[in-house]
Formats: sequence, structure tokens, C-alpha cells
Amino acid sequence: MRDPLTALTDAFTSFLFGKVETTRLPVRTSTGQAQAVYLPTAAPGLGDSGVIIGREVYSGKGYIYDPFQLYGQQLPAPHWLVLGESGNGKSALEKTYVLRQLRFRDRQVVVLDAQGEDGVGEWNLIAEELGITPIRLDPTAALDHGIRLNPLDPAITTTGQLALLRTIIEVAMGHGLDERSGFALKVAHAYVNETIVQRQPVLSDIVEQLRHPEPESAEAMNVAIDDVRAWGLDVALVLDRLVDGDLRGMFDGPTTVGIDLDAPLIVFDLSHIDRNSIAMPILMAIVGVWLEHTWIRPDRKKRIFLVEEAWHIINSPFVAQLFQRLLKFGRRLGLSFVAVVHHLSDVVDGAAAKEAAAILKMASTRTIYAQKADEARATGRVLGLPRWAVEIIPTLTPGIAVWDVNGNVQVVKHLITETERPLVFTDRAMTESSFDRLADDALRAAELEAEARAAAFVEQHVPDLGGSSESTVA
Repeated sequence: MRDPLTALTDAFTSFLFGKVETTRLPVRTSTGQAQAVYLPTAAPGLGDSGVIIGREVYSGKGYIYDPFQLYGQQLPAPHWLVLGESGNGKSALEKTYVLRQLRFRDRQVVVLDAQGEDGVGEWNLIAEELGITPIRLDPTAALDHGIRLNPLDPAITTTGQLALLRTIIEVAMGHGLDERSGFALKVAHAYVNETIVQRQPVLSDIVEQLRHPEPESAEAMNVAIDDVRAWGLDVALVLDRLVDGDLRGMFDGPTTVGIDLDAPLIVFDLSHIDRNSIAMPILMAIVGVWLEHTWIRPDRKKRIFLVEEAWHIINSPFVAQLFQRLLKFGRRLGLSFVAVVHHLSDVVDGAAAKEAAAILKMASTRTIYAQKADEARATGRVLGLPRWAVEIIPTLTPGIAVWDVNGNVQVVKHLITETERPLVFTDRAMTESSFDRLADDALRAAELEAEARAAAFVEQHVPDLGGSSESTVA
């Protein structure tokens, strides 16, 4: 029975302020019963349009990503940076991503394949599976009727040709062209394009004109012919390397007939090129400009440009500036640039730190696989990752990565189907011991039941090649 004074006080309070809430009685229950009342929460996904990557680790939800669908809504730019130590799944992610994107009819992919084994690039199996012949740039094979890309191909505008020639020379020399050398190159290029009309102009024509400039070139600027020849000497020596030096055969002739720029996948196999030589950034410059003027077109196709070992691009100021322009230009025409880098310090501490920062800023999607603790902290500072993400990066196991999609940060496990597995794991025989294989088999056996449903979901919901032209997975 209630105390009379308490009852009187409650009645007076209700009269003044309205009815007061009654005190809730405590409820005793088990966690099994309470979980239906207090539901767990998870970070929102990226929608259901695009290709399936895998599942979000903490919630178990499917993780779907497509930069073309997210661009303009959740993404300010469709470009993507992939980071992490070797052996953690970067290559497998790239390959399955490309294979799944190619199942849509309005997709086209170019890959710069800088790694390989057994004499071919690591994308060779995928190219073969799709019936595509990689464009293998090899100085030795080029001398025996191998693949050639002509920097003076008529398919490239004259402005693009001159810009490409300047970039090649600046990369090789390690500094920008001065006004006099630039003038000598410009007049030589103009003369070659005006006088050679029965065939494709080639680099040897430019070298010859630099060595023996026309008198009209000197008269136009009221200078001596010997001065023009002297100004172009260093330029001629650099270009001669592509004509008669260690890079001969790949760029000193007409573009090889039969290169199919309409194929769904175009693979430039650079695995025969020394990755630590000046040849690699020169190749990147030539391929980048050649693609800019022959591949990217306003035809409503959505294109993906994936670059392995991308530090070769970002570490050279001149090549980085070229690709920075390509990214800005290509974004209007549906281009997604994917850069794969082992360590962020490879680029932010390099010679092109300013250009690297600009390119990194364009990458609204960042995927970070396992790194050492100090590298993870440095990466977190540069990319602005939350503290919790930085702390778990060193603990990530292969196949699991932190995904930062314009501030939406989640931990994602990449799923690979049995159909994709033999195409993406191309180096198992070279990199694994028998113990590693036994351990891997045991781990896979333990995970098989848990992943079978998710993998089957991927197989079932990704449309067949040549099917839908829309990036929607229902």
C-alpha cells in the first residue's frame, strides 16, 4: 500500500505538470532472448549496384563496389589506389575485379603488366582465357618483327606527338627541356610531319632532322644554323636510344598492324623490361599518351586503366604530370584509374612528391592490405584513415583489407570463386613450399563451408559476359 504522503504529492504534481511516467520494473533475460530486441548495427554498404568484392568482416554483409555507379553520388572521382605488402592478395583482387567488370558489355580494361614469370606477364592466363593476345613489349623480340608502338602514329594528334616527345626526353634526361632544345625539337617535328606523307613518320626521321636541321628553321628565328644543330644535339642523343640503343625495336617503326583497341581487355606485357631502369618510365609515358589519343573515346564505354608497379609513374615528375592530365581528361569520358603500389613511401618520399600528392588526392577509393606497423601509421597520416583502421592494418591476414571509399571505411574479406582461382593464383608453384600448401589446404577446408554460400552467391548474381550492360546486381 502506498504511503499517503507520497500519493498526495504525486496527485498534486500530476495536477500541475501532467501525468508523470511510472518507473519501469527491471527485466531479467538471457542474451539469446535479448538479441532479438537489441539488434546489432553495422556500417552502411555502398549499395547493390556493381560487382561483388566479398563480404564485410564485422557484419558479414556482401560488399559491392563499382566506381562508375558511385561517381557523382558517393565518389568525387572514380580512381582507386591499392596498397600493401606482397603476398597479401592485391593481385588476386585486381584480377577478379577485372574479370567481374568484363561481364558487363559496356566495360573495357587496359592493364600495364609489369610482373611475370616463365617469360610471360602474370595476366597472360586471363588474356588467354578471354582469347586475347597480350601486347608484349620486348626489345629482343622487337628486333625480330615484334610489337611496335609509334610515338608519331598519325592516330595521335600533332600536339600529342610533340608532348610525348618532350616527356620521353625529359624522363631520360631527368630534367625539363630548356627553351632552345625545345625549339629545336619543335621545328624538327614540324618539318617531319610536313614532308613525310607517304608513310608513317618515325623517330629516326626526327633524329636525322635534329642532326641536320633545315636552313629555314634557323632563318625563322634569325639564328645561325649551327646554333639550331647544337641546341638539338642532346635531344637527338636521347631519341637515338629508342632508335639504336637498348630500347631499339619497340618505338622506331610504324605501329604494329592488328593491335585491337576494341577488345574488352588490352594487356601491355612489360615483364621483359628492367623495372629499375629508365626504360620503365619512358615506356609508361609512351603507352600513356598513345592510349590517351587512340583508346579513350566519347563512346559511352566505361574504361578501367590498371597499372601494376605504379610507383614507376608517380616517381617521375614528368610521367606523373602526364598521367595527372590523363586522369583529369579521362574522368569526363568514363575512365577509372587503378594504381597498385606496395608502399606509400615509395611515392610520397620520391622525386615527384608534389605530383604524387595530386594523384593520391584524385583516388577517392583506397584499399590497404597488411603493412608493418610503422608503414601503417605513415599510410594512415597521408590518407587520413581513422585510428582504429590504422591499428588493425598490421594484423590483417591475406585476403582481408581496409577499404576507404571517400570516408566510408570498412574491413572487407575478398572472396574468390573456384572458377576464378586457377586464373588469379598463377605463382603458387614458385612461391609456396609443400608445408605452405598443406597449411593452406587445412585452412581452406576449415573455411570451405562458410565461404561456399557466399561464393555461390557471387557465381549466381554476376551476369554472364555479354549479358547486361547495366552494373546492377539484384
